[in-house]
Amino acid sequence: MSKVNIISGFLGAGKTTFIKELLEKVFKGQRIVLIENEFGEIGIDGSFLKEAGIEITEMNSGCICCSLVGDFAKALAQVSERFNPDRILIEPSGVGKLSDVEIAIKGVPGIKLESGITVVDAKKAKKYLRNFGEFFNNQVQFADTVVLSRTADIDEEKLHETLHIIRELNPSAPIITTPWENLTGETLLKALSEKNPSQELAAALLEAEEHHREHEHHHHHHDVHDEHEHHHHEHDEDEHEHEHHHHEHHHDHDEHEHHHEHHHHHDHDADEVFDTVGGETVHSYSEEELGNILKDLAGTEKYGFVVRSKGIVPMTDGTWREFDLVPEETEVRPCAPDYSGRIVVIGTNLKEHELREILKI
Repeated sequence: MSKVNIISGFLGAGKTTFIKELLEKVFKGQRIVLIENEFGEIGIDGSFLKEAGIEITEMNSGCICCSLVGDFAKALAQVSERFNPDRILIEPSGVGKLSDVEIAIKGVPGIKLESGITVVDAKKAKKYLRNFGEFFNNQVQFADTVVLSRTADIDEEKLHETLHIIRELNPSAPIITTPWENLTGETLLKALSEKNPSQELAAALLEAEEHHREHEHHHHHHDVHDEHEHHHHEHDEDEHEHEHHHHEHHHDHDEHEHHHEHHHHHDHDADEVFDTVGGETVHSYSEEELGNILKDLAGTEKYGFVVRSKGIVPMTDGTWREFDLVPEETEVRPCAPDYSGRIVVIGTNLKEHELREILKI
């Protein structure tokens, strides 16, 4: 019997980094299989995890929560039988719904779902709740444990606001707020194995969702007037200095109003809401060129609303760089040469032609 942990979280929340932390501190010495499914991402994360000697089944052809649900259960059973691992870690798409992954696992022989863990970027929770509540809410609501990332980078008031948002959605899951590097393996394990008293409620929600899915399976309706089709992006007060003046803004609702606004049922697949532009590149970038591109992607809406971008690219001086980007934040680091340069951009209303031109993909 293989134990399964799902590590979910919105795009760019830090799921892969948290998995690395778990492998080093909590699951060291165990036989682990990691199953990834990144929406639109062309296996960029795979390389560092392969170095750790982890077997990876990458399913980048579709989203674990929609097109691969049937195949996924079968693949999971095969992985369990073939490798007989102590534990299977599942890293679903950043825009996957945790309840969908849990439904896909139910009833798979040789599998025991131990916990669903959701990683939340403490700095971006408010923005993602407003813009992508259908996905963000679900990941938090169905989590046994919520892990906050980037807590060392924000002040106490902002952290308190993030905790309030999470508690509105999930009243009793343990929330890890201490920076991960300060925690021992024992402390992490305690937070991950504490039983969430609200799981009876989550189980009832899961059952209701499954019931709804069975009835709606043959006749999906997507209202063109839905808030997600319009993509009105709301931003925290302290983010208005960025170039959002050409978008219509809704008036802010108070927390109570907003909580209810996102509780009516949506049934979108990720590829109906998010655009992806990506591919290989043979172009060598100068420091200035790459810097300007990343500045535009992270800080403006020149090419659409970018929620995540990742890449590994050659530079004009013969070195290579790997980058990770979420709104207003970019991390660039040196890396070993890879077999090809690769870039992916995920967002809404992306200008594909202009992006391919500027990124040389």
